[in-house]
Amino acid sequence: MPIVVTLDVMLARRKMRSRELAERVGITEANLSLLKSGKVRGVRFDTLSRICDALQCQPGDLLAWEPGPEPPEET
Repeated sequence: MPIVVTLDVMLARRKMRSRELAERVGITEANLSLLKSGKVRGVRFDTLSRICDALQCQPGDLLAWEPGPEPPEET
């Protein structure tokens, strides 16, 4: 997948647990887990903004582009 989510790296750098981030952002741990694993098709800008605020980082610290094949479209 060309877009890679590096949220787990930033959590480790900030010494913060997923549960704490989920509480601060106002999303479920399950949704945060899906985001961390890259199994989401999108993320709302307001959610991304709250994550960046809680972790004191930029969106580019959480997302990276890597060349590779696109995932197959779901029908």
